[in-house]
Amino acid sequence: MSDRLVFAVPSKGRLMEQTAERLAAAGLTLRKAAHGRGYRGEIEGLPGIDVAYVSAAEIAQHLKMGQAHLGITGEDLVRETMLDAEARVDFLKALGLGRADVVVAVPRCWLDVRRMADLQEIAPAFRRCHGRRLRVATKFMNLTRRFFAQNGFADYRIVESFGATEGAPAAGTADLIVDIMTTGATLDANGLKALDDGVILRSQAHLIASKAAAWSAATRRTRDEILARLG
Repeated sequence: MSDRLVFAVPSKGRLMEQTAERLAAAGLTLRKAAHGRGYRGEIEGLPGIDVAYVSAAEIAQHLKMGQAHLGITGEDLVRETMLDAEARVDFLKALGLGRADVVVAVPRCWLDVRRMADLQEIAPAFRRCHGRRLRVATKFMNLTRRFFAQNGFADYRIVESFGATEGAPAAGTADLIVDIMTTGATLDANGLKALDDGVILRSQAHLIASKAAAWSAATRRTRDEILARLG
């Protein structure tokens, strides 16, 4: 069992920048190894840590499999990746970064559809009229299925989204979407509205510990030091 703690942090984008700033403010300055494009690094003045630069989505997988002891990524990605997240990881600290809501959104022209119950009510008539179930475009298939089941809505099929999900209804590839929303401007620009009770998850980045990783006394002390500095 190694005494070195593997700490996975976002490798690109705004979340990478915000993570580096948040850690630096807590006295945990990240430094990449060798050249600037490397995927390994360290924390200045804090030995015993191997920093791994990984995409935010992959961090959730690393934590699930125990390939990283700690990681910083969005709660939405963790809960989408792990059906039993609480059994696999500990959410140690919410960091206030990467805030976004995972929401159910429908075309703005659906004037009578404002809540999940309305969606359930129109589904049979939609099927009779169009000869098919409502199509839901999303990257969050597991979160969508759980939320719809909790709301008793089953008359739909998921269309997996690989691009700009919010454009799917206008393109005719879906009827509604489940996607992340920050200000709502992107939904509005695409003629969509979030349902009043359609917030699936209010997500943000967390410091997360893997329960599957091999923890030693040394890695636990390092974890506690990082958590203490983050306040």
